Amino acid sequence: MFGREAREAGRVLASRFDADGRTLVLANDEGSDRADAPATPESLASALGSVAAVMNRDEDVLVLYTTSHGSPHAGLNYRDSARGAAVIAPSQLAAMLDRPGFKNRLIILQACFSGQFIGALSGPRTVVATASSSMKSSFGCSAGNDWTFFGYALINQAMRQPDTFVRQFRRAFVTILGWEQRSGFESSSPQISVGSDTGGWLAALDAREPKIPSAPVGRPPSELAQ
Repeated sequence: MFGREAREAGRVLASRFDADGRTLVLANDEGSDRADAPATPESLASALGSVAAVMNRDEDVLVLYTTSHGSPHAGLNYRDSARGAAVIAPSQLAAMLDRPGFKNRLIILQACFSGQFIGALSGPRTVVATASSSMKSSFGCSAGNDWTFFGYALINQAMRQPDTFVRQFRRAFVTILGWEQRSGFESSSPQISVGSDTGGWLAALDAREPKIPSAPVGRPPSELAQ
């Protein structure tokens, strides 16, 4: 299901940040719905290098959205039938972002325990948003789902409505908390870290958002029907 979420997230984020033609999606292909490359640690590092080569790293903003399983004290899990399993630790992802010299960065991580990345990735010119705290699970990752709780609330709902990114995140947080309470789940406690020098580029991104809302795509997470 992560591939379905990643591909639709790519379309929503391209519209939200006025980035059509400047978006790469890493996911396994499903029928005619093709990705730019498979989702592996190697392809992610390669994609980041390619993006850095064509952007103005002093002015442009890197927006990275990842969706996967997560492990406590380990990082993001990637599984591919042809390549086996791999983990990207917080320090590894930080190195992938630091090596090409990205300065303005909006990093959104959908995974259990993804709050463990905030310490490694935070900085004055970086915003980090995660689906959970470092010690909590997130929900909605059943195999047949189109979206996780976090992806559906933030990407498929909040970010389709005109507003600033920070308010979109906070609206998604409240939505997720309500779903978790109704389902009897312990709160995943989504996290956000906003660097002290992000105001300028955040305002510029927010000014480029569409002024007309768009409709959600796909089905809500199956757990919400239980």
